[in-house]
Amino acid sequence: MYERIAILKPSALGDIVHALPVLTALRQRFPGSHISWVVNRSFAPLLEHHPHLDRVVAFDRGAFRNTVGALHYSLQLANQLRGYHFDCVLDLQGLLRTGLMSLMTGAPRKIGFANAREGSAYAYTHRVAVPDADRIHAVDRYWRMAEFVGAGNRPKQFVLPIDPQESDAVAKLFAAYPRPWLCVAAGAKWVTKRWPPQSFATLLQRFQSQYGGTAILVGATDDIALSAAIANQLRGSVLDLTGKTSLPRLAAVLAAAGAMLANDTGPLHLSAALGKPCVAPYTCTKIVRHGPYGSMAGAVETMVPCAGSYLKQCPRGTICFGELSPDRLWPALEEALRK
Repeated sequence: MYERIAILKPSALGDIVHALPVLTALRQRFPGSHISWVVNRSFAPLLEHHPHLDRVVAFDRGAFRNTVGALHYSLQLANQLRGYHFDCVLDLQGLLRTGLMSLMTGAPRKIGFANAREGSAYAYTHRVAVPDADRIHAVDRYWRMAEFVGAGNRPKQFVLPIDPQESDAVAKLFAAYPRPWLCVAAGAKWVTKRWPPQSFATLLQRFQSQYGGTAILVGATDDIALSAAIANQLRGSVLDLTGKTSLPRLAAVLAAAGAMLANDTGPLHLSAALGKPCVAPYTCTKIVRHGPYGSMAGAVETMVPCAGSYLKQCPRGTICFGELSPDRLWPALEEALRK
């Protein structure tokens, strides 16, 4: 029995969503334990008020960028983490920073993956081997950690509460727009994941010509130009919320929508966790490892020889973008709209 458990999964949005079943499994297995989640401050609002969490420990990733400031902040963070007296830490991130955080806690039981990167595996007292990590989904890889602590003998559950006030605000916002409501996220941090705006627009034009409805564009501020490029090509109803939503508001928007069309990025996985049918073009990543969990049938993978390369920059000129045409995604979108 662990009295005080810490989950280390600071980022990114999709990865945090993929780790949610581990949190719920821990709560079910250790109902009396105090469970904390250490996360980047920018993602903390998604986890606040989660019914299975007792504490969200938010830290400022930007504070590590200045050498002098980083040392001071690291000492502060170490004192904070040690002060919580964790007796078990689960590092689901497996990088140098989280390995150091594991050490900072002083917890007697520090659990991480045996194949963790950047030397972080040396920080753990217990290492979980995942020899098939490159062949299973991220959700199932994180689940191995739940199994290791005796919490994996139950169904995986994505518990993601929606703020009622956010739901009410979204309902009022959507009321003036015709259904079906299709959310669209055209951004992605990797340029190799970014299906062209023209392809999104072509697919959405077909959607609106046959179903009417509204394209609801979402994403971060970095995605504003991408969304605008799509919106400018549509004649039907458009609601552009790109760069205008907090994480709680984004969750409420996705929960209200009928379906999701997005690249392999955070909003896609958040929508899948909310049980929405998803459609996604997969170029440099693999569906088997990072598809929209629970909505995998809607993911469409390119068939070029370098598919699933996981390269952030493409030496071949992203030939997959042309091969993965809107026509290839249309059957998946039609199926999603029928659900």
